[in-house]
Amino acid sequence: MSETSSSANAARSAKRRVVILGSTGSVGRNTVELVAADPDAYEVEALVAQRSVDRLAQQARQLGAKLAVIGDETRYRALKALLDGTGIEVAAGAAAIVEAASRPADWVMAAIVGAAGLAPTLAAVQRGALVALANKEVMVCAGALVTAEARRCGARLLPVDSEHNAIFQVFDVDEAHAIERIMLTASGGPFRERPLAAMAAVTPAEAVAHPNWRMGAKISVDSATMMNKGLEVIEAHHLFALPSERIEVVVHPQSVVHGLVYYKDGSVLAQLGSPDMRTPIANALGWPRRIAAPSPRLDLAQLGRLTFEAPDPERFPALTLARAALASGGGAPTVLNAANEVAVAAFLGERIGFLDIATIVARTLDLLPDCRVDSLDDIYDADREARAVATRLVGNTGKRAAG
Repeated sequence: MSETSSSANAARSAKRRVVILGSTGSVGRNTVELVAADPDAYEVEALVAQRSVDRLAQQARQLGAKLAVIGDETRYRALKALLDGTGIEVAAGAAAIVEAASRPADWVMAAIVGAAGLAPTLAAVQRGALVALANKEVMVCAGALVTAEARRCGARLLPVDSEHNAIFQVFDVDEAHAIERIMLTASGGPFRERPLAAMAAVTPAEAVAHPNWRMGAKISVDSATMMNKGLEVIEAHHLFALPSERIEVVVHPQSVVHGLVYYKDGSVLAQLGSPDMRTPIANALGWPRRIAAPSPRLDLAQLGRLTFEAPDPERFPALTLARAALASGGGAPTVLNAANEVAVAAFLGERIGFLDIATIVARTLDLLPDCRVDSLDDIYDADREARAVATRLVGNTGKRAAG
């Protein structure tokens, strides 16, 4: 055996050290499942959750994590008690989450939902890790900052969203000059065929009942409004260095084709798979190798037909809002994301109607002036101001509805 072959085999046999930020959420739980399925391949440096103490403790025991961090500091004692005698280090709070992301891990899953995931994700990037991005808001709010830091620090960004991971798999970086455009697919959510007038009466329970994917409540509502696809357009702009006009969206109800890349020779390369997040997570977890995942295998004959249609801008105004925010640049994408988080939370709390979500986001964008975001502090300032404005608009909307 050659010296080169021996080195390659040694690299393959070495355990990959991992940190999972957001381990108790949907993406985090799937990541834990994949790591647990091959314990000889991974060493878990840290697990992080916000509030789910019992599940975090169970995961830490199962994977033999060195550190378990709970974001909610009031739950520190409970976590400490659950892990007493295990030798697992316990910590709590925002600073501890960033410290966990800074641990000497080879691979970091960034799956903390919302703008809260920004600081720990950036910390992992600045350490030069392989960073699996499952939090699209990080790239929406700070895409230019994160990609610049990744280049500076030698980090590699591995997209985990099914659509971006699909593009990642068929995007030939060495032939980027030959790529005409990319296309992200969208299921259209549960209201694709519902009359627009009837959507005003949509309930939170209906909005979170996604026809294909099993996701958290916030992401499911984003899918129903197609704000998720707007956020994904912004994320794709930063991940693949393409302008908005070369990033297209098509509604594909079966959720089997996840992304397509169009090349100038007329070729179109697509990634297909069952709608199961374990596939893109496994692709990122094993990269640059492919590892086993228990996702259901596609049976195209059984499917019979795959259909595609253009998104309806009247039914899905959020997609137009996101493209406008990307065109505006500066803090507009941060404002868009913050206002959407506030509006979705209000809808889930039954304080506003479904159609009010996009209206509140649009009004927040109109009311806030353009601003530059050159640092994390700038982003946090824009995020905070947008949340304050959106919260006020939610209150006014609720009062009108009650009246």
